[in-house]
Amino acid sequence: MRYGLVVLTAGFTGLLSFSLLAVAIGTDYWYIIDDNTADHSGPGDLSSHSGLWRIIEGANSSSVIPSFTANLTSLSPSDRHLLGLHRVVVIMLPLSLVLLVFGWIFGLVSSLAGSPNLLAGSASYVLFCSLFTLTGLCIYIKYSNQAMENFKQVAPQESLVDVDMSYGWSLAAAWVSYSLEVTTGLLLMLAARITQMKGHYESGVAIAML
Repeated sequence: MRYGLVVLTAGFTGLLSFSLLAVAIGTDYWYIIDDNTADHSGPGDLSSHSGLWRIIEGANSSSVIPSFTANLTSLSPSDRHLLGLHRVVVIMLPLSLVLLVFGWIFGLVSSLAGSPNLLAGSASYVLFCSLFTLTGLCIYIKYSNQAMENFKQVAPQESLVDVDMSYGWSLAAAWVSYSLEVTTGLLLMLAARITQMKGHYESGVAIAML
């Protein structure tokens, strides 16, 4: 397999991974609640969609999720735990995004240098970054499931009959980003292996010519 093709593919998947994670973090379709009742404009309409930073209810109503500004003393233990999970998510995912920038730079430098050690180091770094993304996504799923359980306990059961709850495309974009992070790391590992084998081959040829 050609070294140039591998590193170009790794660069593309790394850039695409960063772009998808940035879009996911900045959009408000991580979790969707769709009220299928006949009247969607009444005060009992439960339709909403939420992101990492805010909740959109109806057409014009939105509220910011107070991850770091909420008064913890006024919250129940369950709500404090829920807020703690959300804080972890909004720290881990943006941190992963920042780390990806450095990973892309390290990958570019190591690819231009053609050093198997640098390529292997860049690959390990990118795979390490993917752990931040994976952790953030898993905690978000735990957070959203618990939030919905709390919501179901408060809302009247008859009002939930025609309500659909599902994850949105923002979360899907984040999962694709994670998959591309892993792919980028593996491609950089492959590039390191190709470079190493090429070095061994050239050394063998040089020895044979002596």
